[in-house]
Amino acid sequence: MRIKADFDLCESNGVCVGMAPDVFDLDDDDYLVILAEDVPAEREEEMRQVVASCPKSALSLE
Repeated sequence: MRIKADFDLCESNGVCVGMAPDVFDLDDDDYLVILAEDVPAEREEEMRQVVASCPKSALSLE
């Protein structure tokens, strides 16, 4: 499973960064950076919650 971001929708609110700072970060220009696209099986439920918490629905799992 992989995390994907629609950067056209993303407003870099940082909700995902607050929930999973080891997976998401904001760069110096406040743009979202996905640090780890591949989701290990033991973190799938956690990443589903992060995706569901995105205020712009810019994150998805594939």
